[in-house]
Amino acid sequence: MTARPLELVDRLAKLYTPVVADVLDKLGYRNQCLAPRVRPLWPEATCAGFALTVQTVPARDTVPEHPYAGELAAVDALQNGDVLVVSESACSFWGELLSTAAKFRGTRGVILDGPTRDSGAIRAMGFPVFHVGFHPADSMGRLDVVAHNVPITCAGVLVYAGDLVLADHDGVVIVPRAASEETLRLAEEKVSGENLVRDALAAGMTTTEAFKKFGIL
Repeated sequence: MTARPLELVDRLAKLYTPVVADVLDKLGYRNQCLAPRVRPLWPEATCAGFALTVQTVPARDTVPEHPYAGELAAVDALQNGDVLVVSESACSFWGELLSTAAKFRGTRGVILDGPTRDSGAIRAMGFPVFHVGFHPADSMGRLDVVAHNVPITCAGVLVYAGDLVLADHDGVVIVPRAASEETLRLAEEKVSGENLVRDALAAGMTTTEAFKKFGIL
């Protein structure tokens, strides 16, 4: 099993999505940002963690023999430091009770390429959810979970189980697990450089001069 050092999550949580996206671009990973339709449930919501991926499909039966079986299995597989990442759905996969269970297990947040419900209760408990909107209809008989911890596409990005996920008000970025150490190191260096640029600009340096000197903008 691939090691899951929570130190990586802690370091990632101190960063922000634009700087991580910039570093991934330079490393050749140019399609790691989820489509902008995925937004935080409330503006200040943020999360960082390891992806536990969930593949959904339209339901075959409106009255399934085993309701929620795949969905519950995925939630029960969550570990401390995980972020649940769910493929596209047209109805609400997520709500208050699953948020309660996930929060107890140490889950850092949920990323949905679909709507959610029970939004007021989720926000009140402070559990970070990123979604495409709201919909009161339940998932039972509308979608099935066919697998978890498999490669999925979420909002236009291929996500593997164990990839790192960072989400904030600017969006959601996926860091390939194999590139996590290098990405974090370069992103931390870039943040330090941006602090120098900010100070220089605040002191009156032109943007042209600042970019020439620091190579950061």
